[in-house]
Amino acid sequence: MNKVLNIILISLFSLTVISCSSSDTKTTTSSPLYISVGDNGTILTSSDGTTWTSRTSGVTEKLYGVTYANSTFVVVGATGTILTSSDGTTWTSRTSGITTPIWRVTYGNDIFVTGGGNGRILTSSDNGTTWTSRTSGTSNYLNSVTYSNSTFVVVGQNGTILTSSDGITWTSRTSGTTQDISGLTFGNSTFIAVGGDDIDLDNGTILTSSDGTTWTSRTSGATNAYWGINYGNNTFVTTGTSGSILTSSDGTTWTSRTSGITNHIWGVTFGNSTFVTVSYAGEILTSSDGISWTSRTSGTTNILYDVTYKE
Repeated sequence: MNKVLNIILISLFSLTVISCSSSDTKTTTSSPLYISVGDNGTILTSSDGTTWTSRTSGVTEKLYGVTYANSTFVVVGATGTILTSSDGTTWTSRTSGITTPIWRVTYGNDIFVTGGGNGRILTSSDNGTTWTSRTSGTSNYLNSVTYSNSTFVVVGQNGTILTSSDGITWTSRTSGTTQDISGLTFGNSTFIAVGGDDIDLDNGTILTSSDGTTWTSRTSGATNAYWGINYGNNTFVTTGTSGSILTSSDGTTWTSRTSGITNHIWGVTFGNSTFVTVSYAGEILTSSDGISWTSRTSGTTNILYDVTYKE
């Protein structure tokens, strides 16, 4: 009888150990994180979009774009600057091979792809460590890039739109506009590109496409130029000059929203049920619906150009 009881006790102890081990494994998952980048090598991080912490980037260049994919943050900026990080805190400088500005970066089809000055496109298949220059077929600035529907789309100066299935070979598309296109996203089965006159900061331009190839001009109802756009909570949010924000559920009809600020708003992201925008004077705004916005303390007055979110 004692032998049977000992066996039962040993079995129960083993199950308890296994159960505790399984629970510990679940709690080791990484935490949500917003990251914003800007002037003078500025990098800020936040777990909630409300409280922000400054991080050491190791550079003083302007940092224009940031994305997260494949367990890696990649930041791009002026003079060919590229930084990578696994946690958003410790950053490593990478060699891009170019000295022109890199505006934005995205990930898809197992590679990171950047868009930058003088039509420069770079790709990396090893988590941003080494980069290869690709032929874009244009010398126009390439301001934004995204990947969805098995397609990379790049947009830029003078209405430039390029598409690629692999990030290596690119095809020029007809946008129907000569305005500069600065922002790009995909949501609700639709690519949306936004822009305007980057000199006079007007002529707000919004284009939509289901495939990245054929584009349709939409009426924004506003004259401001727009630079940032993202999709979340069944809503497109685009940001631009003089604190302007527009929202749309379908990309066709747009409504102006009150941001509460007058500085230019550059980038916008969505994550953890929250939109986060960043602006010219280091201002950060958050919103759950894209309609009502709350100002947050960033701790910097440097220009913030972009923001991203990782789960």
